[in-house]
Amino acid sequence: MSLSFRSPSPLRQRLRPLGWLAGAYLLIGVVTRIALLVMTGSGVSPNPLNYLYAFGVGAVSDLLTFVYVAWPLVLFLWIVPTDRPLVRTPSRWLAWIGALLAGFALCWGVLHLIWKASLHEVWPLAIVVIYLLPLPALAYNRRSGRGYLYGLCLALLFGLLFVAASELVFWQEFGVRFNFIAVDYLVYTTEVIGNIRESYPIGTWLALLAAVAVIVLWATRRRVHQRDAGTRFAQRSALAAVWLMLSVAVTAGITADMKDRTSNNYVNELAGNGIFQFFAAFRSSHLDYAKFYRTLPETEAYTRVRELLKTPEATYLNDNPHDLTRAIRNPGPEQHLNVVLISVESLSADYLGVFGNKEKLTPQLDALSDNSLFFENAYANGTRTVRGLEALSLSVPPTPGDSVIKMKNNENLFSLADIFNDRGYVSEFVYGGYGYFDNMNYFFSHNGYLAVDRKDFPKNATIHHENVWGVSDEDLFTMALAQMDQVHAQGKPFFLHIMTTSNHRPYTFPEGRVNFPQGSRAGAVAYTDWSIGDFLKRAKDKPYFNDTVFVITADHDAASAGKSSIPINRYHIPLWIYAPAHIAPRKVERLTAQIDIPPTLLGLLHFSYRSRFFGYDVFQLEPGRERAFPATYEKLGYLRHNVLTALEPGRKMEQLIPDFDTGDAKPATPVNNALVNDAIAYYQVAANLFKHGELARRPEDATPVSPSEPMPAPAASSATPAPATSAAAATP
Repeated sequence: MSLSFRSPSPLRQRLRPLGWLAGAYLLIGVVTRIALLVMTGSGVSPNPLNYLYAFGVGAVSDLLTFVYVAWPLVLFLWIVPTDRPLVRTPSRWLAWIGALLAGFALCWGVLHLIWKASLHEVWPLAIVVIYLLPLPALAYNRRSGRGYLYGLCLALLFGLLFVAASELVFWQEFGVRFNFIAVDYLVYTTEVIGNIRESYPIGTWLALLAAVAVIVLWATRRRVHQRDAGTRFAQRSALAAVWLMLSVAVTAGITADMKDRTSNNYVNELAGNGIFQFFAAFRSSHLDYAKFYRTLPETEAYTRVRELLKTPEATYLNDNPHDLTRAIRNPGPEQHLNVVLISVESLSADYLGVFGNKEKLTPQLDALSDNSLFFENAYANGTRTVRGLEALSLSVPPTPGDSVIKMKNNENLFSLADIFNDRGYVSEFVYGGYGYFDNMNYFFSHNGYLAVDRKDFPKNATIHHENVWGVSDEDLFTMALAQMDQVHAQGKPFFLHIMTTSNHRPYTFPEGRVNFPQGSRAGAVAYTDWSIGDFLKRAKDKPYFNDTVFVITADHDAASAGKSSIPINRYHIPLWIYAPAHIAPRKVERLTAQIDIPPTLLGLLHFSYRSRFFGYDVFQLEPGRERAFPATYEKLGYLRHNVLTALEPGRKMEQLIPDFDTGDAKPATPVNNALVNDAIAYYQVAANLFKHGELARRPEDATPVSPSEPMPAPAASSATPAPATSAAAATP
């Protein structure tokens, strides 16, 4: 009696590398999640259900993503002949190249027909053509096929390890998987690569990853390749067709938010897959509000917003329900003081001693809090610099997807600079880096500002330090002072919006300024504080200091992650308005949105003007009407009465009671539908106005508005701060 063993089928032999890659990818996913879980710390409570969800759903996420990841290998296994190359003669090479070019043209034509894609936008297809070019000239069972397969597997393994390492770095910075920030950063490779090189020992890391990839491949090489006993091209074509159908099914049927089924956002993120999340963010970078979010009938939405924007000092100029233009009348005369608005990179409120920080990072700003109009409950619009700049220049709620600053047709919008320019001011946006980043120069130069950036610094300027993001803050402020001197010498008032960069990774700054280490967040915050104090000290020696208002705030918080989808503590920012000769120091406890800063500033200057801003002058607002707009690129938040309403794609909504200290949140029951409708109306109208060009500045916006008659001081909770002189006179 003899025993016979059935050998594997030829197709199973051919598919062996696919199984090897799947096993490697799933293992990398498990190790990555363990590392991210450790980095999260107390953000994920030690509950077995949390672990089961993160790793169970995470494995499913990895398998779904593997459908995309494996395509280079699937193409190899499909096209490469078994024993003899198909392309050997010049005529066959010409035919194969012609077929590839025809396929490229066909794909380009389809993409152009559907999405109007240009050749510049579809160039990555050329990489696919180059990859496919040599495949028919190989043979799977020959040395050429084996060598190419091992090289391909090594490249894929190294790439997956690199992505995993990149996710660890990204999580450390942002507390989430790859998202729209990663998509944005890919557009600006110079800054991103430079930032990575200055922040991490990238050469050593790449060498280690390469060594790990080589060792793993060598140790498992026998599982990678097995001789193909004779697969037919038709069989392999069936495999490719099945893989294509799987890819289409995953693309059409699976969305990135399907994993978000727990109340802990960290657990939801751990259950995701970075590659899948990246491409989902890429697809949703341009979100049409009306297509993806809840809406109200248009007339109802506009009527609601007009009612919400009513304030005591504002009067609508007409009864057109779609026109938000109001005449803002403050008691005159106007004070045409100079204005310096500093948006500080990533200055979270919890870095300040006045908010309880014990590290003594901000002695200058803490002292300034006692000498300024200091807002204790200001909240940012978003988690990116462009969101802060958008709020401070346009006073609008954030749009879903891209910021207005990066969108097309963002020229000649109604901006804060326009109001100053109508009064003879010179308005400038001053940035220490290169302003092409995030489209800043284009946006500001087309919306009333003169854009001044790194290229405008004099060649002989003393630069104490610079990194990939720009010059150190002290050098930026030196440039700003020079611009202020120049405008003042012309006899004109100035409005400068200064954007700092030093409080950004790699966190480097001039030596000898602060007693904190280079390359640390603490050091960068401390240096930022020192540089602002130094700037104000130098400004005091200028003849225009007593006639200048300094507004200092953050573009956004340093961190954005939390257990809830919109962790409200990650939006808390400080705000100072400092003009010792004109505005008395005072603490302001009212909730203040970032979009409220422009109209509040204009109110303090007693400006009367036409406005389509969405922000309030908080000193004119009746108590109880305060609100803020904390948002991500997809989730649009509306904070009012300590209730956070979040609108989400898919016309979904959640309403939460946030914990302002921890950022945690619990569901609000019952749902307050009035707040839901207010949130919908604000975001729907703002998006619709921009989409149809109705946020644009109009010639009649420069029409002078007569001031109001002086009114008795209102209640203390909403009173405009008294001038410093009158306050001093009233002091016993």
